[in-house]
Amino acid sequence: MELGWLLWGTAVLLLLHVLMELSPAVNFALRIGFYCVLCLVSSALAAAACLLVNGGRTVKNKRIIRAVVRTFKYFFGLRFEVKGLENFKVEGPAIIVSNHQSILDMMGLMEVLPDNCVQVGKKELMYMGSVGLIIYLGGVIFINRKSTSSAKMVMAEVAKTMVAENVKVWVYPEGTRNCTGDLLPFKKGAFHLAVQAQVPVIPVVYSSFTTFYNPKTKLFTSGKIKVEVLPPIETKGLTSDDVTELSDRCFSTMRETLFRLSGRPS
Repeated sequence: MELGWLLWGTAVLLLLHVLMELSPAVNFALRIGFYCVLCLVSSALAAAACLLVNGGRTVKNKRIIRAVVRTFKYFFGLRFEVKGLENFKVEGPAIIVSNHQSILDMMGLMEVLPDNCVQVGKKELMYMGSVGLIIYLGGVIFINRKSTSSAKMVMAEVAKTMVAENVKVWVYPEGTRNCTGDLLPFKKGAFHLAVQAQVPVIPVVYSSFTTFYNPKTKLFTSGKIKVEVLPPIETKGLTSDDVTELSDRCFSTMRETLFRLSGRPS
């Protein structure tokens, strides 16, 4: 009986391997399915560790989460080439802005995430089972994107917390995932926050995933991701009148860097 199950298991694995080689759609579906399962299982285990070590919701849990997520890249054959980590070493709090491409961004985030840094995320993330739990325990600040007044109130509280607790805040200014190889126009919330708190903005750019990951064409293979942490942009002395110029400056710098890292003409 055991030999029979072993033979059947081997046959199924061989069949899946053949289908993955022959069909990009099957390969994509299986890899995404495995990624989702890996996230759910790892989140449950990491949540237990966070509760045991730190007792509840705190930015300190990010160290545990970061250690777990950094193992994911080995399952998918992804390599990271990182430059400019020294630019995170600013005194006091800061706003970190980066491009947002896909559900794989979590791996890139944890590859470079500095200590004492929390993210701003949509409220819906809270309801994703064990993933929502670990996000909550990690100190993510949730905003209701459907309510402009609510989002503004949250961001005002973030400014106070950021300065009082000396934490960095990571924001995706595009506001949504964008796997086109370019940047979407930036929303200005992160830059209003930086000016209000008078803290620097640190841009982080990830090269385009399109050479190895593209949901539209069902592409998901191994690949290399280049990451560059750019020098901080100071906001001391700036007012709300300067927010648009600050946002435009970040957008231009990050877009130029994105094209350079991705090997495409600007």
